[in-house]
Amino acid sequence: GRRAAHGSGRGGRRRPPRDGFDENDERGPVKRFFAKTWKPAVIVCGVMFVTGVAVLGIIYANTPDPRTLDQQDRAALAATSINYGNGKEAVTTGEVNRVLIQRDDVPPEVVNGVLAAEQRNFYEEPGISISGTMRAVLTAGAAGGGSTITQQMARNYYNTLSQERSYSRKLREIMIAIKAGQVMSPDTILEKYLNTIYFGRQAYGVQAAAQAYFGKDVQDLNAAEGVYIGSIIQMPGRFERIEEGSDTDEYLRNRWDYARDGLVEMHNNNPELGMSKAEAEKLEFPEVDPYDPGGDITNQEGYIRQAVINELNNRYGLEPGQVTTGGYTVETSLDPKLMKKAGEAFSETLPDMPEETVQHLVSMDPKTGEIKAFYGGTDFTSDPNNSLRLDAQAGSAFKPYVLATGLEQGIGLESTFNGDSPQEFPGIGEPIQNDSNRDWGEVDLIESTANSINTSFVQLAIETTPAAVVETADAAGVSEDQFETAEMGPNIALGTYRVSALDQAAGFSTFANGGVHMPQHMITKVTNAEGDLIEPKDKAKLESGTRAFSQETAADATYAMTQVVENGGGESAALPDGRPVAGKTGTSNSAKSAWFVGFTPQLTTAVGLSRDDGEKLVIPGVNAIYGGTTSAKIWKSFMTEAMQDKEVQQFPEPVYSGSSKRYGPTPTPTPTPTQQEEEEPEETQEPEEPTATPSIPDEGPTDTESPECRPEEWFCESTPEPTATGTEDPGNGNGGGQGGGQGDDGSLLGGG
Repeated sequence: GRRAAHGSGRGGRRRPPRDGFDENDERGPVKRFFAKTWKPAVIVCGVMFVTGVAVLGIIYANTPDPRTLDQQDRAALAATSINYGNGKEAVTTGEVNRVLIQRDDVPPEVVNGVLAAEQRNFYEEPGISISGTMRAVLTAGAAGGGSTITQQMARNYYNTLSQERSYSRKLREIMIAIKAGQVMSPDTILEKYLNTIYFGRQAYGVQAAAQAYFGKDVQDLNAAEGVYIGSIIQMPGRFERIEEGSDTDEYLRNRWDYARDGLVEMHNNNPELGMSKAEAEKLEFPEVDPYDPGGDITNQEGYIRQAVINELNNRYGLEPGQVTTGGYTVETSLDPKLMKKAGEAFSETLPDMPEETVQHLVSMDPKTGEIKAFYGGTDFTSDPNNSLRLDAQAGSAFKPYVLATGLEQGIGLESTFNGDSPQEFPGIGEPIQNDSNRDWGEVDLIESTANSINTSFVQLAIETTPAAVVETADAAGVSEDQFETAEMGPNIALGTYRVSALDQAAGFSTFANGGVHMPQHMITKVTNAEGDLIEPKDKAKLESGTRAFSQETAADATYAMTQVVENGGGESAALPDGRPVAGKTGTSNSAKSAWFVGFTPQLTTAVGLSRDDGEKLVIPGVNAIYGGTTSAKIWKSFMTEAMQDKEVQQFPEPVYSGSSKRYGPTPTPTPTPTQQEEEEPEETQEPEEPTATPSIPDEGPTDTESPECRPEEWFCESTPEPTATGTEDPGNGNGGGQGGGQGDDGSLLGGG
């Protein structure tokens, strides 16, 4: 009877399903889930939609009427002040040039050019661009662009919209654009837009732009010039001055072609706008007047101004037009004494250099990433910034990144390699040579670094993989754009990539800072016209930096680089007070570039020489042009003054991390050496006389040897006749490789 009471359940009470699960429900778990959640989900979505509409309605209602903003047209515009690190003013953005005009004063040629470049369906499209807005929303406003003319007009009217890139800024911009599209005619919007847009060359508004670029009033511009005016709106700071044949020149010409094609598209849609294809094809790219900023501004002040404007755009999101007219105060880390010395170090050390010589120098604090000095060039109105923008092949000055990669992978300083020459390596078409084809025998990484031994470093790059070396250099501070300047292969250990002085100063600063990379920058503080502080986008990174490699790796690599100065090819960089110096020489591409990048614990400085015509360096009074005989001496001249009265600090002691591995030559049984043979290796370690420089064959293509070869292409089918080359840092055996591209220290780079 007890068992019957608890029996099979036919007469008993059924247990309710656990957690709502009914074993008789034949639906799957997904269907059961949606059956229970679709109603709450609809309710939540409905509430969110209603709330969103209400919020947008409130924001729209509180958005000012754009018609009340006419006073902005006549508001006083103030130049931005740029100060040195000591608080003294270095330069301003200059007097703002703006002349207001009426819509009727703008000829159709200019209107068509602007619309063809910026918004071809302006008269038909609503005040906002859905696609452009979505792109901005998905990137938190960082992508920029995509805005309609109405949105750009709104952004120019509201300074508060211009000082940030965020969802809230984009939302306010959209609200103003929507309201403007409802209460203002398209021609009124266009008039305000053309009066407030910045065109570069201190020109604010289309009339000032016509004078700045063509020396005439806007009414007198022709169709080709109108297309040009529209084309430069996208990046006015970049198009202020353009070197013929440069990448910027090509980009602007492509932009002009795009706008000219837009004239045809507009005409096909509306015969009253644009022009026919036959008429458009007759237009020719116009000539512009040379850029003369006027005033008493010097070359270096001009370079400072442009560098600050670029950094404000990249790090603070401020457009050039805002900077020029916004009345900001910008504090920098630049030292006026060192800025002056940066130029003098070249002329004092190596006078009478040909005007084609490009002089690179950047000096920075490794602990903060703050740039203390740079050398821009001789003419800021026409030449790009030598040190912050222009690059040249790195040569052996790239080897420290290979060394750091090996150390990170456990290959210790005392690991040994085959230092003989020449050697063949997988992935490289031709044998790799050391300088003077010298055999070094079995060498460790300290010797390899001090004497810049190519064969051992190529083997190290193979063991670590070239991809890992690129990751190290990127993390240390070398711009990732530089890794597109050559093919990736083991010969990157010889410096096939191009680098700027800013890249190298940032990268070597990471070694000086214990493996932590601090973002390179020169702006330390920005306040607007009301005195409010504006924060940079990279504030978090500026406070802590990012670790590129371990502190142990930095200590060991730094020790190896001290041997370059104490016992290797960088002896000319030794400072007169005897303080510790670490660094690396580099000479590449038939002496087309020569580097010395070095540091003390307090300051890193990169010095380079190259030519703007891509030819071999020619320096009066210097027969053998290498990093150790040129750039190292310039580095010493600059750093002697920079470190004057500074405390002598020591580098950390090497820790010899990792293990000692053997990649050296396989020992083979040999007969018992005679006494003379035993003494021979000792004799080969003696420094060679600088005049005893054997030549090595120049088997790789150069820019002048084969017009079909670009600097970043390190393999060509044709092989030039052998030519004689010298050696870098005679007596120290710094070398280059062979096989596909002209290489460090006058020899040939390995080709992939």
